[in-house]
Amino acid sequence: MYLSKTAQYAIRVISYMALKKQELYSARNLVKELKISDKYLRRILTTLTKNDIIKSVQGRYGGFALHKNLEEISLMDIVKAVDNIEKYYGCVLGFEECSDENPCALHTKWAPLRKELLAFLENTNMSDVIKNPKIIKH
Repeated sequence: MYLSKTAQYAIRVISYMALKKQELYSARNLVKELKISDKYLRRILTTLTKNDIIKSVQGRYGGFALHKNLEEISLMDIVKAVDNIEKYYGCVLGFEECSDENPCALHTKWAPLRKELLAFLENTNMSDVIKNPKIIKH
C-alpha cells in the first residue's frame, strides 16, 4: 500500500519548510519549488492549516510556516489531516465485513502488515523524515 498522492505532497511540503529554515513560505514559491499544481497545493496548505500542522499568516508579507515542532508531527498526523484514514484500517480487498472472525481471503496476510504500517505512521515523525535531505528532491 502506498500513501496517497495528497499525503505524499503534504509530507514534501512540511519537509521543505523544515529543511529550508525560513520564516514564511508563499504558496507561489512552494508551487515553483515543489512542482505541485497551484490549486492542489493550496488545498493541501488549507487542510494542513485547519489541522494545526502549519499556520497561515495573512497580509502582504504573509505566507505559511510550521506550527509545531517536527518531533510533534507524526506521519499519521499528516495522513489523518489530508486523507480518509479509514482506508488504512480497512480490508485490503475493500470488503466492509472483514475481521478476524469473518476474514477475507487475504486477511491473515494483510492484518500484520496493516498493523506494521499503522505503527510506522504513528512512530515516525517529521524530524525522522528530514534526516535525509533528499526527501524534497525526488
